[in-house]
Amino acid sequence: MCDTCGCSEPAGHHNDHDHGHSNTVAIQASVMQRNDLFAEENRTFFQKNGLFAVNIISSPGSGKTTLVEAMAKTFGDMMAVIVGDLQTRRDAERIIRAGCRAFQIETGGACHLDAHSVAHALHHLDLAGVRLLVIENVGNLVCPAAYDLGEHLKIALLSTPEGDDKVLKYPSLFTRISALLITKSDLLQYLSFDPQKAIHECKSLNRHVDSFIVSAATGDGMGGFYEYLRRKMGI
Repeated sequence: MCDTCGCSEPAGHHNDHDHGHSNTVAIQASVMQRNDLFAEENRTFFQKNGLFAVNIISSPGSGKTTLVEAMAKTFGDMMAVIVGDLQTRRDAERIIRAGCRAFQIETGGACHLDAHSVAHALHHLDLAGVRLLVIENVGNLVCPAAYDLGEHLKIALLSTPEGDDKVLKYPSLFTRISALLITKSDLLQYLSFDPQKAIHECKSLNRHVDSFIVSAATGDGMGGFYEYLRRKMGI
């Protein structure tokens, strides 16, 4: 198991003897420094190509792909998507059918995308006319939070079936985000989820966070989120 992020991919040689801890720290530092260099290159690429990049992070089943499908139907050809999953191209195929370009990264076991994998994917996408680049990260509330991809915004999704107690349980993510989307709001009538509690706890960690209560399935609240993105993009 990788000591850097806890995923199943090896981060390098790990020494099991007493001095192995110092080796692990060195590996962690090296991995993150390398990632940050690629993130800076991505930022430069985004700036030169007029791309506004959004990194969407959540647990599996929170509705990331359904949200991105709805976004694709709204933004169309001006949006492209990089999708991260352990296996299969299913999510990219769904997004393409919804009306925009997409490229799938199959991590093969790694629990997050890193800046280098995003840089690689950029060269496989036709970005002509694209203004909004959406990065749909691997479903995980822990590992993706630590990796800068060069994005302009980190957005976290928290779905109503997950429970309203997750923000303080996973502070590493919720302290870093620019926006919190509470998804599957159409299920609120059946659940004990308190949206205001989740928003309040997120603001206790990150007072500048913007929040939206949405249902991508019904469209409720999505207009406000689209307006937020357009404002951030300057369009």
